[in-house]
Amino acid sequence: MDCVFCKIRDRVIPKEFTYEDEEVMVFPDIHPFKPIHLLVVPKIHIEDYLGFNDTDLSVKTKNIINKMVKEQKLDNGKGYRISVNGGGAQMVRHVHFHVMGPISQTE
Repeated sequence: MDCVFCKIRDRVIPKEFTYEDEEVMVFPDIHPFKPIHLLVVPKIHIEDYLGFNDTDLSVKTKNIINKMVKEQKLDNGKGYRISVNGGGAQMVRHVHFHVMGPISQTE
């Protein structure tokens, strides 16, 4: 498989993790849009958001996203954005969530 996130998961590509457990990894985006731009990535290879149907993993991923927002202090009124791309709009075809901030009120 030629998936960059799977290679990161398997340690083929070295990466420093902000958070990692047996099912989810979090690391900074290589091309950040904001001062804080983290990728929250389930370790199991799921190509698209529509295939992300594991309820337990979905809840766990949401809880980790919440944890990242709080740990990065993005919940203090400076604003944050959580996004997911799908349907071919993603650069890496492995479901992942972007946690970005701070976000100004004009964006």
